[in-house]
Amino acid sequence: MSDAAEFIDEALRRESSWIRAEQAQARLGNRLKQYGSSIGAIRGTVRDALRRHPGLAHDEVTALSSELWEVPVFERRLAAIVLLQSKVHLLTNTDLTRLEGFVREGRLRELVDPLAVDVIGPLIAGLEGQAKTRAGSVMDRWAREGDEWLCRAALMAPLRALRAGGGDWEAFVGHATAGLDAAREMGAEGEVVREAVSTVLNEVAKRRPELQFPSSAA
Repeated sequence: MSDAAEFIDEALRRESSWIRAEQAQARLGNRLKQYGSSIGAIRGTVRDALRRHPGLAHDEVTALSSELWEVPVFERRLAAIVLLQSKVHLLTNTDLTRLEGFVREGRLRELVDPLAVDVIGPLIAGLEGQAKTRAGSVMDRWAREGDEWLCRAALMAPLRALRAGGGDWEAFVGHATAGLDAAREMGAEGEVVREAVSTVLNEVAKRRPELQFPSSAA
């Protein structure tokens, strides 16, 4: 384990609470181990780690995120997301491959949504030219692939930009239409997709009521 990953893991263990761990287990299920660290402790731990290891470059940040993610502990994976959120300006469209792996393995709203909204969306928003076009193609594939969590990530990714008055509304409508079509074939798993569409539509309606979602796509 790298020094930074060891520091984060030890700090999260020190901040653990068996009561919080049991509550999280009941809420999130048994797919991941729980330390029972609070969200505030996770964010504070990542900040402290970045102070101890200043100047981390792209490859070091992405390697550390994978190292944290590799161990199936919820707090470690959330720390990986917080790390990437803190250093999103370093990420490029090629990092979407790594992030796709995280989404495929995450399969929890509490992991997939912050990955999409706080990492993937801002990453794409910061791209230009061919890199942005390639990232758009990746989102097109995610929205149309049979994995409900990849589809959810593609739908949630533009939320921040759309709320702020930017984003590509037409692209979202296309992704939502494709996702809702796929959700009809997914059975109960399709709720993951339908919920994401509703979340974005509700948030956008509060700030940009002029943006209308076609009734035929709903």
